[in-house]
Amino acid sequence: MKFKAFLTEHGVSLLEKRFLPALDKMGKICHLFLTRDHAIFLHNLLNSDGVQCIAQFRKEALFDDYRISSQNEDRIAFAIDVSLLLRAVRSSVSICSEFGNGPSANRLQIKLVKKLPPNCTQPMPFLTFETKGYKSAVIQDVPISKPLSRAQVLELQTALDTAQDLPHTLVQVPDLNQLQNFVERMKNVGDLLNVSISKYGDLHVQISTTLITLGAEFRKLLVIGEQAEAPSEDRNLSAQTRSERAISRGDAQSVQVSVKHFSRSLQCHLAKPDCAFYGIAPLGACLTVIFQFFIPGTHQTDKSISLHCRLPVLDPGSN
Repeated sequence: MKFKAFLTEHGVSLLEKRFLPALDKMGKICHLFLTRDHAIFLHNLLNSDGVQCIAQFRKEALFDDYRISSQNEDRIAFAIDVSLLLRAVRSSVSICSEFGNGPSANRLQIKLVKKLPPNCTQPMPFLTFETKGYKSAVIQDVPISKPLSRAQVLELQTALDTAQDLPHTLVQVPDLNQLQNFVERMKNVGDLLNVSISKYGDLHVQISTTLITLGAEFRKLLVIGEQAEAPSEDRNLSAQTRSERAISRGDAQSVQVSVKHFSRSLQCHLAKPDCAFYGIAPLGACLTVIFQFFIPGTHQTDKSISLHCRLPVLDPGSN
């Protein structure tokens, strides 16, 4: 199997300043899944215990002169330490800035190689960064796992396909900072967070202990998918009562998730999304967060980039 490509200036900026810092907060190790058309970073897709996170890029968003070949339909996947990858990218950018000049300036090549490390008898796989300057080249090797087998790649692809299923109702949260500040305060109250989402465009988050109940409600949010008109008789009721009535009508769903998981998913704000959508999967299978990115200077979705999280549910929920 072979892979090599040149990271574009835009691709380096996306990874170094936005996505790798966000992915680093999600967990130490992720899978990098390379196909003919996409580069995909996957957290916890083969493990249902933690937050699943998927960042997908069309190859043109990160690379030019992109070449990949394998006997598994040109698909290659391996595990990699995100912090080491981020360090290599930042170091390469620094070298480019300091020494890069001339016609070959800022050409950062990335490729899969096998090398024999010191004191080893077997060659090991690496993702290598080669920074080509005018008179010299600097090479950095990031250790990776043994590439996944055909069966393992199929398992990863199946998990990825399943993770792409969308909830029937999604509500848009335009201000993630407000939600993040609230959850930060909730951390000190308890460990479990109740989240309910209605077809009316309401997002209700609440944490309860034997001593205190703390909640927040975001109303009249933009709804994508199945939606309904809120009954007029509910207007003057409390947020908790409205939420309970909506659930009993089948117009809302509620799930319980870990405050820690919810807070971790909000670290994706480091990728600088323009807004986020929240939804609950059918049968309350998981809480889904989809981050939306606009083409700079427009309100049109940048379809070359996608990022979303799936939070495991601690209670079957209701629907």
